[in-house]
Amino acid sequence: MSETIAIPTLAEMTSQGNKPEVLFWVGCAGSFDDRAKKITKAFASLLQRAEVSFAVLGAEESCSGDPARRAGNEFLFQMQALANIEVLNGYEVQRIVTTCPHCFNTLKNEYPELGGQFEVFHHTQYLKTLLEEGRLKVQGGAFKGKRIVFHDPCYLGRINGEYEAPRELLATLEAELIEMRRCKKQGLCCGAGGAQMFKEPEAGDKDINHERTEEALTQRPDIIATGCPFCNTMITDGVKHFEKEGEVKVQDISETLAQAIAEADAL
Repeated sequence: MSETIAIPTLAEMTSQGNKPEVLFWVGCAGSFDDRAKKITKAFASLLQRAEVSFAVLGAEESCSGDPARRAGNEFLFQMQALANIEVLNGYEVQRIVTTCPHCFNTLKNEYPELGGQFEVFHHTQYLKTLLEEGRLKVQGGAFKGKRIVFHDPCYLGRINGEYEAPRELLATLEAELIEMRRCKKQGLCCGAGGAQMFKEPEAGDKDINHERTEEALTQRPDIIATGCPFCNTMITDGVKHFEKEGEVKVQDISETLAQAIAEADAL
């Protein structure tokens, strides 16, 4: 996968008289965090592979407002949300896909009360649809025999009830999918949803991301798969804490699919 991926902004596409199939909402993590940028590139490469017409807002995209609302600043949330809704409605956006479950939940469930009515997909849901339509094909031979553990993001799983899309994508890799003891409805938060990623943890016996990572590592995985940039950061830090970064990779599902496709192309 090349380091530079040319993606049009919605303004550029609109000025040419074109309308994309879907708007890719990149999110703050996917835009600014160096690790999450790799997830953004992986997902964008998959959309291009499937010949999906898509665009991003670029500089017109602001934070969804999720962190502000979770922190109790309702005024700031509504300011950010209303500004985004004005931009999205101005372009007559109908379908949105995002790699961040926090953005997914906010755009899908919280924007409607402020006038933002959109069809919103998490990227695992959208990729599943592309596979079912035959627009994206994955040969998972590169992962054959690998043990993969999937960590359910709270805002995708327990809050929005989506458990199967990520697992169906991982099934295409021909790997061995191993479930943790606490998974799906009983999944344990990595801690980022409780703002632990943004501050020092409270006093206690164990950091929550260490607890979750330890649970994953007991399954002896080659890869811990995630579907959220925040989960990716928390689990990666946990793997480093246990000094297992040389043995266990932490990858977003889009990264595993992009890697499988790239390695199949190279054969």
